[in-house]
Amino acid sequence: MVRSVLLNGHPWRRHAKVSDARRCAYRVVRRVAEEGAFADRAFRAEAERHRLDARDRAFAQQLVYGTVQRSATLRYVLTGLSARPIQSIDPPLRDALLLGLFQILYMGGVPDHAAVEQTVELAKLGGGGSHRFANAVMRRAAREARELVDELSEDSPAEAAIRHSHPEWLVRMWWEQLGRDHTIALLRRDNEPAESAVRANCLVLTRDELQRALAEVGVASEPAPRLSEGLVLADAFDAHGSELFEQGALMPQSRASMAVGRLVDPRPGERVLDMCAAPGAKTTHLAALMEDRGEIVAIERAPGRAQALVRNCRRMAARLVHVRPGDALELLADEPEAGFDRVLLDAPCSDLGTLQSRPDARWRKDDRRIAALTRTQDALLDAAARQVRPGGTLTYSTCTISAAENELRIAAFLERHTGFRLDDLGAEWPDARHPHDGRMLRFLPHVHGTDGFFVARLRRDRGTGA
Repeated sequence: MVRSVLLNGHPWRRHAKVSDARRCAYRVVRRVAEEGAFADRAFRAEAERHRLDARDRAFAQQLVYGTVQRSATLRYVLTGLSARPIQSIDPPLRDALLLGLFQILYMGGVPDHAAVEQTVELAKLGGGGSHRFANAVMRRAAREARELVDELSEDSPAEAAIRHSHPEWLVRMWWEQLGRDHTIALLRRDNEPAESAVRANCLVLTRDELQRALAEVGVASEPAPRLSEGLVLADAFDAHGSELFEQGALMPQSRASMAVGRLVDPRPGERVLDMCAAPGAKTTHLAALMEDRGEIVAIERAPGRAQALVRNCRRMAARLVHVRPGDALELLADEPEAGFDRVLLDAPCSDLGTLQSRPDARWRKDDRRIAALTRTQDALLDAAARQVRPGGTLTYSTCTISAAENELRIAAFLERHTGFRLDDLGAEWPDARHPHDGRMLRFLPHVHGTDGFFVARLRRDRGTGA
């Protein structure tokens, strides 16, 4: 017979079965911790293996992404609740407890008794008597965990880093570059779901036609301001798994990313270079803006990503794209100079503007990585400059929030290349003017509701060298 007791007035079954969604989430969190797996990729694989339906899949994804994102805060709370030092807790038990704490602290739809019960059952999977320790910690969590979080301050970078679960080095950098108020708002926004937006592929259908097609499958959307191909979705939608995706009708893409293609401003019949092109959201956007007339040379270094780029271009009916696998610096060394009307360098960067949609990304970065990236960015900018025809443009974009990779790279470029000048993008997108130089743009998640991006467009003077 199943025995039960009361926890906060609710029955708690001593031998409850672990739900499939939680079992899946637990497996993903274990893989991230033990194997260094990427949370999004591991989740897709485990969700398929566990054959989750749409509702369980959504629950498991929220649980995985939130636990990974909030791990610093959750570890702080676990330290306050546990009689053992956190480093002495067996990793499988620790991860079960972190999943349970996330449910109590951040998933209002989950009753405390369910979070306690399911965490105890997960702990039993590891054998031994760990479930008794889990029971004690989780019962205490139901009483005390929220108060522990509420007591955390935001008055210093170190304290804000714990409360909002970001690396302290990153919080300090933003604190210095953006100021306290912007930093706190950005940290909060990073822990919320990312914007859900798609771009209508105008080589296949119009935005209005896509909006109607989405409505037919129960997905509501609103037109994106200033982007005649963009839709912001009001409902959860598995875009990559949809028939519309397979038909090339849409591309999942943030509004800030769509803005890049618009700012490159390619015209039909032009020759365009996309230097770091995979997976192809911007490449295929350029093709649509060019009405598939002209030529786009798209370079991608990684062989697997280059193949994915080819497939995306074929799916999106972008026939003018010629994919060149290889290192851009090596390939362009043999390319005749000044051969392109437009060059897009969507540079390799620290991706700090996309932490909402990449749950484990914040824990894979460090300031040393940024220093290395700036050298790569400079080399790519110099190679790009040589390919721009007189009167043509070089658009530099990143999906990061880091002065070293953004405005400082442009300042250094202009010192090296006196034949280029900045176009005034702020006149085109005044709400995204960069505060240090309004000719450049900076999108911030907490201000603009989209990914963090930087964009600058450099125009080569006529009759000058690079």
